[in-house]
Amino acid sequence: MEHTDGIAASNLDDLIRVVHETLCRRDRLNRNDTPIRYSFIRRSGRLCGIWFQIHGPRRLRSHAIWVIDEQRVLCYDSAGIKFAELRLATAPDPARLAA
Repeated sequence: MEHTDGIAASNLDDLIRVVHETLCRRDRLNRNDTPIRYSFIRRSGRLCGIWFQIHGPRRLRSHAIWVIDEQRVLCYDSAGIKFAELRLATAPDPARLAA
């Protein structure tokens, strides 16, 4: 499993780019041809993470979850196996994202 520390993603666009690159690299997909979708995860009304997913050919669906409290992104392949853990040195401000 890949571990990467110290990733800088100071805003949502940076975080999306990092996750998109990581998921596409795993399956050798072209980022321009592989859209990424995301949605916010809330617990008791509080933003606690973001779920990301890419759709590739042959029903390929890889996903990642940014766990805000732990400042890490967990990446899973289309079989549901965790293949990477990204630790963020800088991350988007959850209070701004929640608005």
